[in-house]
Amino acid sequence: MPIKRLRAAVLLFSAGTVGVCATAGAGVTPQLPYPTSQPTALEIMQQVYFVNHFYALKNFAITKVKRKITVLVSRAEGKRPTTNTLERYLNNDYGHDPVVKAKDLAIFRSGKLRGTGLLITDYDDDSKGQSYMIWLPALRKVRRFAQPAQDDSWGGLDFTFGDVVLRKPEHETHEFLGKEVFKTCLQGMDIPKKHRNRYTRHLTKESCASKGKEVYKVKSTTKFENWWYDYRINFVDTTTFADYRTEYFKDGKKIKFIDRDWNSLGLKDPRAMAWGYWYGKNFVTGHESWAVIPKEVVKYNGDFKPSLWSERTLRKIKR
Repeated sequence: MPIKRLRAAVLLFSAGTVGVCATAGAGVTPQLPYPTSQPTALEIMQQVYFVNHFYALKNFAITKVKRKITVLVSRAEGKRPTTNTLERYLNNDYGHDPVVKAKDLAIFRSGKLRGTGLLITDYDDDSKGQSYMIWLPALRKVRRFAQPAQDDSWGGLDFTFGDVVLRKPEHETHEFLGKEVFKTCLQGMDIPKKHRNRYTRHLTKESCASKGKEVYKVKSTTKFENWWYDYRINFVDTTTFADYRTEYFKDGKKIKFIDRDWNSLGLKDPRAMAWGYWYGKNFVTGHESWAVIPKEVVKYNGDFKPSLWSERTLRKIKR
């Protein structure tokens, strides 16, 4: 399988995949305190970064429990959807390590990427890019490659590496647009019964958990020249800092949006949240993407051995 295609298959949940850990922006560390007063636009987006990287947790995993597993669904306009499934294990417990900030392991269990494994290492040094190791089941070999570009597609989905992992708060300028009540349900993919398979047969089409919640509205304008978007509008929960919706604009037109369903983990820190799903749609192409994480597979602050995040684990993956 080509390396370029496999680079595009990196996960989160991502994500953050469905989210993968990323190099932290200035001031965004696992020690970032919860705001005690009205935060600025930049501070809001730093808190969003904190939540999406699960810094409130020692570790975070989306596993497989019986038939329950995380599903990635991709659909071109007018076409039958395709699916991949995966497990993902994120470790933020490197406070004792002067070099490593976090490690993230993703293992694809079905679909075209079945048997592929990916290990990402994130470093304390902000100027140092992440390192990527990928297990190629067809070759039975591990390959290393450099950090991908922010605008590369993530897993062939409508989420870019910037959306899921690489965009830092300082890559944009932020403007506070006020508070409002989030009045709609989050969207999901409506899959016709004839196009459903064993993984998509019982997926919930939409979530209304965020409806009625108070949100901050923040406009984030990219600092990159000739970028694929000019600015994005973020709708962020005023208590948990979960980003429910992001709308992207180019030349004054909305070109894409991403909805994120969030679930509280019930811990003391309200920022300890887990994704229920990500749904994204590209209005230019009509393409849709959906990453769904069942509650049953979510584990956090577990007693995982540090050796789980190693090249040895990659080499033991069965196709």
